Amino acid sequence: MRNAAATANRLRLRLTARILPYGGRVTTWERRTEWPLTIAAVVFLGAYAWPILDPGLPDVLATTCATITWVVWALFAADYVARVSLADDRVSWVVRHPLELFVLVLPMFRPLRALRLVTLLRVLNRSAAGNLSGRVAIYVTAGSSLIAFIAALAALEAERDADGALITSFGDAMWWACTTMTTVGYGDTYPVTTTGRFIGVGLMIGGIALLGTVTATFASWLVNAVRDEQEATEDELDDVQAQLRVVREQLDRLLEERR
Repeated sequence: MRNAAATANRLRLRLTARILPYGGRVTTWERRTEWPLTIAAVVFLGAYAWPILDPGLPDVLATTCATITWVVWALFAADYVARVSLADDRVSWVVRHPLELFVLVLPMFRPLRALRLVTLLRVLNRSAAGNLSGRVAIYVTAGSSLIAFIAALAALEAERDADGALITSFGDAMWWACTTMTTVGYGDTYPVTTTGRFIGVGLMIGGIALLGTVTATFASWLVNAVRDEQEATEDELDDVQAQLRVVREQLDRLLEERR
């Protein structure tokens, strides 16, 4: 009995480790902090964007915005430390979440803190539940718009005061972000700073990943649609065959009665 109980316990632990590889405590923490951190990301995006979009902002307001961004950074740092401490395998968790560490440590990744807003897409996704085309449209439209907006802000901040800069207004930045993200790249506008080029590389990768996601989703929908149609056709054929069997049995009975 003891051996059986020990074996069952080991199997339970292995199954739990596969389902929740970093421990249930991390999952619980993420669920509880999802909305507070999303709101913090909204505040961060506003405080980050305002001074960039309005270079003539009074010093008091600019300082306030800078303070808000640092406070939000502290919240994200505390969240990162909490999740690491709650993980059963801390090293594995850190290795599998490198971007979150880079966002906290490296200044050039600072705008990515606003990507916490993608959690809002889960709510929008639930509103379109059962409608695959609706979910794809929501993810593509909202996700790409958010990424392009954040990238445009970051590029404008990095490029505006650089020598020979071609991105000097938010309109230029948005145009560049959209053409880069869609992998069109007209070449009339491009970054000249190292930070701007890093942002461009990230946008290119994001655009390719977005296109791949849409293509894979559409292919999956097409395969499922064809399979559902085949299954429906097979069900109809089964019904027809069943009805034919009933008719045949009735004919056989009529023939026997006449004999």
